[in-house]
Amino acid sequence: MRIASPLALLGFAAAPLSAAWAAPEITVTVEIPQLSVAEYHRPYVAIWVERPDQSAAANLSVWYDVGMRNREGEKWLKDMRQWWRRTGRTLQMPIDGVTGATRAPGRHTVRFDARGPLSSLEPGQYNLVVEAAREVGGRELLRVPFQWPPSAPQNGSAQGSHELGAFTVQVTP
Repeated sequence: MRIASPLALLGFAAAPLSAAWAAPEITVTVEIPQLSVAEYHRPYVAIWVERPDQSAAANLSVWYDVGMRNREGEKWLKDMRQWWRRTGRTLQMPIDGVTGATRAPGRHTVRFDARGPLSSLEPGQYNLVVEAAREVGGRELLRVPFQWPPSAPQNGSAQGSHELGAFTVQVTP
């Protein structure tokens, strides 16, 4: 008869433990459409969580032209009007873990868990919001409702019409 090694037993015990420590997570997919226009500029995009009264609860991601000389890209953040009015104007840019460079046309997926910006959310109903604004272009805002913390998986989506394409949100416990 063979005795299992203590390390093998530890592996079996660790699997349920790691599942118990898994934090709730939100996966967001934002599609930036390829536009056929004479002068194309990548859009600035803000993704945030808002309360039912539309006040900002958490900033998740802000994509803008971080590479401009003298931080000039920051002056165009106000073109994302709703985000700017709710929270943007009170922030000191750049924000570690939140801000980043603009993205090319295509589908972009980002994940956030309860240990990050979502850690301060009280239980309740929220909206996940994405807003895009583009130089020599337009502006668009989409909302998807969700419950936090999730007791069961939740899926939601919205479809943009010009500056944004498909916007999907998956919330997992």
